[in-house]
Amino acid sequence: MAGKGTPATALLAKRQVHHELHTYTHAEGAGYGAEAAELMGQDPQRVFKTLVALVDGTMTVGIVPVSAQLDLKALAAAAGGKKAVLAEIADAERATGYVAGGISPLGQRKRLSTVLDVSAREFPTIYCSGGRRGLEIELGPDDLVSLTGATVAPIAADAP
Repeated sequence: MAGKGTPATALLAKRQVHHELHTYTHAEGAGYGAEAAELMGQDPQRVFKTLVALVDGTMTVGIVPVSAQLDLKALAAAAGGKKAVLAEIADAERATGYVAGGISPLGQRKRLSTVLDVSAREFPTIYCSGGRRGLEIELGPDDLVSLTGATVAPIAADAP
């Protein structure tokens, strides 16, 4: 992957964490997470999206399946706060160093408090963004927890 690496893939290589990279062609205007699951032929409960929220004013990452929504109250509780709201896209991009639709929980510009939905532990491996649109990383959920310092908690809500 010379020349196409991201801070996320660099972190995995540096830490020598077993992972696989998967690529797909992102269609402009398409939703990111559901599109990734569909184009890779994966269960949407196994493909996770990275969302940035403000918990009591502090940037916090919530990682949930693409088939679900982020439960902001549950995220706030898991992060030890009272109230959470989704961050503005520009603020999330600035804090993580990634563009929307390609925000990876790994290799962020500044390490943010992170919460991974407990459902990730139902699978031997899960998928998360590799740091750019069209790049997904497959890795063990415990490896993701270890690399991000994440708390594991039930933060996903059924999508409407």
